[in-house]
Amino acid sequence: MPSKANLATTYVLLIFIWSTTPLAIVWSVSDLNAFWALALRFFLALPLAVALLFIFKNKLPMDKLSLQSYLAGSLSFIGSQIFTYMATAYLSSGMIALMFGLAPIMTGLIGRFFFHVHLHRLQWVGMAVAVTGLSIICLGGSDHHINPIGIVLMLISVCVYCVSMFWVKKVNAPLQPMSQATGSILISALFSLCMLPFIWQEMPTQLPSTKALIGLFYSVIMASLVAMFCYFKLVQNIKATTLSLTTVMTPMLAMLFGAILNDEKLTVLVVVGAVILLSGLFIYFYKDFKASRELAQKISTSKH
Repeated sequence: MPSKANLATTYVLLIFIWSTTPLAIVWSVSDLNAFWALALRFFLALPLAVALLFIFKNKLPMDKLSLQSYLAGSLSFIGSQIFTYMATAYLSSGMIALMFGLAPIMTGLIGRFFFHVHLHRLQWVGMAVAVTGLSIICLGGSDHHINPIGIVLMLISVCVYCVSMFWVKKVNAPLQPMSQATGSILISALFSLCMLPFIWQEMPTQLPSTKALIGLFYSVIMASLVAMFCYFKLVQNIKATTLSLTTVMTPMLAMLFGAILNDEKLTVLVVVGAVILLSGLFIYFYKDFKASRELAQKISTSKH
């Protein structure tokens, strides 16, 4: 079991990477077909992941339970990301990150209706507030950077991501985080290979722009390898709801990165909707925040 300091560092690193990944995705498709950018991401990530597996002397088990865990994890990659890449034609990077902020609510609903997890009244109120914020965003996003089609694609992406998290937890295979990440990248690369006949005519014929290459390699190294190593490490060591909290913290950071590095403009109505949506998430997690604070105070008191 990793130390609390180790897990905290991993948590902060994951938040930073997920805050910058939407911008990297948007950049990578600026000069590449979205599906080719996604396929290239996994084709490039796979040999790097295998090399890291060899360097760290981790095994890649191929038993039935491990394969099931790789398949479950691949939903966070190819399953979820295919809809995210499609959404780049309709949404800014900040909006993509904001939509992923709905992951805790999706997680709660999946837990409620499929695993009979109890949701208290404040959580239902938080959901209602968040949905209200999302509705305002849809009304305020009159330009091509905020389109209802993109919103729907991202809702599907987030839902698939949450299902993946529950599935990996349910399988509970005794795998090292790097083994889990590599196995999931392998499955994703195989799915990408199956996708090639349908996108072959869109194959890039010249070297993409510097911006597209930066986005692609950042997606490969940071989002596909480092972030997924952090993600699977946290999935195995903390609660699913606690892990979902990362997506509450990333949207505003992502919007800031998008505004500074990609000149993304947001209307007042969209900003108001984003604040309401994040307020809904805060209400949803209020009891968890309160419980964590009380626990920290008890620990502090017992030390003195």
